[in-house]
Amino acid sequence: MSSAVRVLGIEGTAWAASAAVYDSDDEHVFIETDAYQPDSGGIHPREAAEHMHEAIPQVVAAALEHARDLDDSEGPPVDAVAFSRGPGLGPCLRVVGTAARALSQTLEVPLVGVNHMVAHLEIGRHTSGFDSPVCLNASGANAHLLAYRNGRYRVLGETMDTGVGNAIDKFTRHVGWSHPGGPKVEEAAKEGEYVDLPYVVKGMDFSFSGIMSAAKQATDRGTPVEDVCYSLQENIFAMLTEVSERALSLTGSDELVLGGGVGQNARLREMLAEMCEARGARFHAPEPRFLGDNAGMIAVLGAKMYAAGDTLPVAESHVDPDFRPDQVPVTWRTGVDLTLGRDGDDGEIEGAEAVVELEPDRGRVYKRRLPKSYRHPDLDARLRRERTTLEARLTNLARREGVPTPVVYDVDPVEATLEFEYVGEAELRANLSLEYVRDVGRHLATIHEAGFVHGDPTTRNVRVAPREERTYLIDFGLGYHTDHVEDYAMDLHVFDQSLVGTADDPEPLREAVHEAYRTVGDSAVLERLRDVEGRGRYVGDGTDVP
Repeated sequence: MSSAVRVLGIEGTAWAASAAVYDSDDEHVFIETDAYQPDSGGIHPREAAEHMHEAIPQVVAAALEHARDLDDSEGPPVDAVAFSRGPGLGPCLRVVGTAARALSQTLEVPLVGVNHMVAHLEIGRHTSGFDSPVCLNASGANAHLLAYRNGRYRVLGETMDTGVGNAIDKFTRHVGWSHPGGPKVEEAAKEGEYVDLPYVVKGMDFSFSGIMSAAKQATDRGTPVEDVCYSLQENIFAMLTEVSERALSLTGSDELVLGGGVGQNARLREMLAEMCEARGARFHAPEPRFLGDNAGMIAVLGAKMYAAGDTLPVAESHVDPDFRPDQVPVTWRTGVDLTLGRDGDDGEIEGAEAVVELEPDRGRVYKRRLPKSYRHPDLDARLRRERTTLEARLTNLARREGVPTPVVYDVDPVEATLEFEYVGEAELRANLSLEYVRDVGRHLATIHEAGFVHGDPTTRNVRVAPREERTYLIDFGLGYHTDHVEDYAMDLHVFDQSLVGTADDPEPLREAVHEAYRTVGDSAVLERLRDVEGRGRYVGDGTDVP
């Protein structure tokens, strides 16, 4: 930032009416927050908006008083007013937007519109000093994996049903606990023991609906609530940690930051830190006051945007309940894109869950699924065994259906090891072309027609052989048999997102995949894909309003 600025930030996307002042000269952040607490159940949009209407003037007044105490000059106490434009609950966002516009005009300073989810990411980058990290946003209403590429924060993975905090709250409401449920689950889990619950990871996407239903049913059957809480944490946070590791592996990044209110959970932070340490990556979680919904992150990002000249005319300052982070042009930073890791044409490759030894001279590949110390031992053993067995079985099945895959020479589910034929010369992510991705589209359609999915079709899990003009699908460990069009669409969605995370211009590649898929597969899958792509959104009211 070229010169010191002072910015007032206002946050009110859901439950926290918050105002803050950030002074870039000394990096001081003052935050005043008045949180809405429902009498029972979850957040009620009308009641939350009423709380915003009453609380925003008070927290803003406290923040402005602090700003005036910092400088007794006759000019405005701040250089700009930043506010959360979305995503969030429409009635709450309208209150905040109205207050921000009024202050901007009264103080005669520019207006800055901030994406709430990008602010979670940027406060982590700001406080860590990392250059270009992957960010896990674990909030009440959503969960994203984000990384910077070509001027925007790209969504590498996200929840396909409900946010992680909302999912936990649904369980706690079922057992009669008040909002917010996260701290209560964390406390109860201290006395619990592990019981099996569903674990759903689809590439770098994930789903919480199945585990929540199973948790409710378990308590209804008499399983101690402490055991269910303990197992919920172990499974849900292991899912988030696994997909974070997959994102690090795909992008080649060695930096991870955490954002969102669920990030205050000590067990989640412990898992992420343990995973990063094992990979030789750096992990950072901001201090707790920056993890929950807060205006401090709005003010900090607002200052960066203001310094970059990224301000809003009042007439264009509408709020957007469905404001996705990948819709935001990143004007305030010049950091380098994430760089892709090495192809691993020889030697040893460390992937997200396994070590792979390549011996091209002998035509062999040896794969060993590593124990993950962050996962509960029972869960870890089950996943390693099941995925090793599935990988061997589905690799052979795809080959019988005419899809190029390596020959499986040996499999040991107990030791979680596999021996394959060496295929291809490099990973697809370093050799992206329209023809190669068309091959992938046809391959995916072929296995879907045969009744199973790959589960993790990323640009790392496709090998290319330019001299043979062939592409090979590898790593079927997350695959499974299914006849649901939804599962086939999710398979395509995972590959789409991997293109977004690794290609400079992903759209022509994505179109090529879909066109090729249509030549072999069912067009209903592509229709469902459009529905899937629209789901990774904050639970707003679905409208853009002034």
